[in-house]
Amino acid sequence: MAAHLSSGRVNLTALREAGRRELREFLDKCAGPKAIVWDEYLTGPFGLIAQYSLLKEHEVEKMFTLKPGRLPPADVKNVIFFVRPKLELMDIITDNVLREDRGRSPQRDFHILFVPRRSLLCEQWLKEQGVLGSFIHREQYSLDLIPFDGDLLSMESESAFKECYLESDQTSLYHAAKGLMTLQALYGTIPQIFGKGECARHVANMMIRMKREFPGSQNSIFPVFDTLLLLDRNVDLLTPLATQLTYEGLIDEIYGIQNTYVKLPPEKFAPKKQGEGGKDLPTEPKKLQLNSAEELYAEIRDKNFNAVGSVLSKKAKIISAAFEERHHAKTVGEIKQFVSQLPHMQAARSSLANHTSIAELIKDITTSEDFFDNLTVEQEFMSGIDTDKVNNYIEDCIAQKHPLIKILRLVCLQSVCNSGLKQKVLDHYKREILQTYGYEHILTLNNLEKAGLLKPQTSGRNNYPTIRKTLRLWMDDVNEQNPNDISYVYSGYAPLSVRLAQLLARPGWRSIEEVLKMLPGPHFEERQQLPTGLQKKRQHGENRVTLVFFLGGVTYAEIAALRFLSQMEDGGTEYVIATTKLINGTSWIKSLMEKLEPAPF
Repeated sequence: MAAHLSSGRVNLTALREAGRRELREFLDKCAGPKAIVWDEYLTGPFGLIAQYSLLKEHEVEKMFTLKPGRLPPADVKNVIFFVRPKLELMDIITDNVLREDRGRSPQRDFHILFVPRRSLLCEQWLKEQGVLGSFIHREQYSLDLIPFDGDLLSMESESAFKECYLESDQTSLYHAAKGLMTLQALYGTIPQIFGKGECARHVANMMIRMKREFPGSQNSIFPVFDTLLLLDRNVDLLTPLATQLTYEGLIDEIYGIQNTYVKLPPEKFAPKKQGEGGKDLPTEPKKLQLNSAEELYAEIRDKNFNAVGSVLSKKAKIISAAFEERHHAKTVGEIKQFVSQLPHMQAARSSLANHTSIAELIKDITTSEDFFDNLTVEQEFMSGIDTDKVNNYIEDCIAQKHPLIKILRLVCLQSVCNSGLKQKVLDHYKREILQTYGYEHILTLNNLEKAGLLKPQTSGRNNYPTIRKTLRLWMDDVNEQNPNDISYVYSGYAPLSVRLAQLLARPGWRSIEEVLKMLPGPHFEERQQLPTGLQKKRQHGENRVTLVFFLGGVTYAEIAALRFLSQMEDGGTEYVIATTKLINGTSWIKSLMEKLEPAPF
């Protein structure tokens, strides 16, 4: 079932199992048939930990989505609310509980499970509404790091970046530190910690303090990870703004991947029947799960999109040749062998059909003039061309009222590639945006400025060219088909965050001290003492394992670049990636947008 979680160097099934065990223990506390009322945002992350079958085994008979009004009828003894600790959700729960028919028999017991932490504020709020006493069990379920794939963990905390950089709220950093403590309890103490950025410093400090406060948490497990690298998202604001050009990155840019699932337009997936012109086309979007459990997807997900077509056509030839074999099967033994391979071959054929359809959908977009123009401007900015003046393409897009997020991504990209914009250029863009899209977006522009994405150039000098040259962020001779450098994921631009990870492994950050000082936040190194006898003796030729934790979100293109480094023959390091949230430029900018609602008179 979760074979893809144990396929890498670090067996992440153990983390999933720990999560399942904690969930089972809580469900068993509420004896008798149960109904779960879900905070809708949690259903996706929970689906990666436990399927419905596990809940069913523990007498969960009904599931509802949390919404105001009376709870739907259900013949159960227990009603359990699975919620994030947010006040607006407490209002809905209060409404649910107060509308409960007290006259009904037998009476239902209420329980509440806060994910990932209990909140004093929420409990106080429920108390003031007079419903806190209705809950028999009030507990927390620490869903910190969720295994998404064999080398990928995410907290799926959608507002982590905004909380850290706009609201100075460090809650998500505390959860990150707790998640790392859980990892160390399962996989041993991580001997070396490196970090860059304010948030990284906070997380490292919290981990060290937690370790001091709970000396019993020191366990005698051989460390699986050699190094932890904590990276703030604001150290590299550029990467998420650029359009990702890997297969998985483009699926996310265009359709959005939610908790490993993607919803696609159904017309490409309709089974083609003879003689029936397009009638009865499906209307429901096609929902597919995307992870490395699917052989073909594991092979193409991290390739540059331009290299995917040739792999798909090669696969098509191999599969049709395999099906042709049936004509050559003469003896009973040969027929039996062919039949035994049939399920695997049919799965491969259907997987190929799906990915060919997805590739066609993406190609329709990537071959459009608009996509090309947008990409050209992005690449000019990233290679340092004309970043200090108003861009004609951006002006045209605003005049034609293209989607606002597209405009914001481009303007922010220009600002980051120029270490801020000249005041008159910035004012011009702001005026154009507000006059075209409405003055209610003034708060969004303010948020982008606070986050450092769209700002005036204060120091009067642009550090980006120095950073670009020293870290080799722009490569002119990129090979998309057989890459030899991480810059293939953006067809020329090497993600700054991944370059930092690469240089840390070899030759070390001392070689780039000057550039590190130009990037925001401190850089540091900590060592954690290992119990005697647990110091790792590395076998000859054995790779180091580094956990890279992105605080504030990571894109699929960065993940692809780190996987590329893991697979390099002489790399010497394998990477596991953790993050507060899987993001792309659109979802990231969206999380910073605020709309002023008109006053209600």
